[in-house]
Amino acid sequence: MPDLGDIEVIGTPMEERVATLGLINKRNNISRDIEISPGESRRVDDVIVRLSACERTAPWESPAETGAFVQVFVNDVRNPDQDPEFLRVFSGWLFKNSPSLNVVEHPIYDVWVKDCAMSFPGEEEDAA
Repeated sequence: MPDLGDIEVIGTPMEERVATLGLINKRNNISRDIEISPGESRRVDDVIVRLSACERTAPWESPAETGAFVQVFVNDVRNPDQDPEFLRVFSGWLFKNSPSLNVVEHPIYDVWVKDCAMSFPGEEEDAA
């Protein structure tokens, strides 16, 4: 079995990538973008979004796809006098071009992938 430490990473290292996720509160129709790096969590009102990874296909691969491994936690306590109790309502990959493949099923909140900022060798020259 190969040592995973010997595997060459192609593209931006995971810890340097930045995902842009959309978050909507369906009660008040307020949506916002969340920029987050793998390993980070972000709390917005009664929801916490945690990002484990984000990926996109290399420019030479087809079809193009962008995805993120996301966990979503929602406060289940409605009494403001009690401490919040966050329950996990979603854990899995979300895909920008295939949003119906895996869906955050929650009556109030929805989360989706908008982008994964990363680069691959050779892209710098293409942009110039």
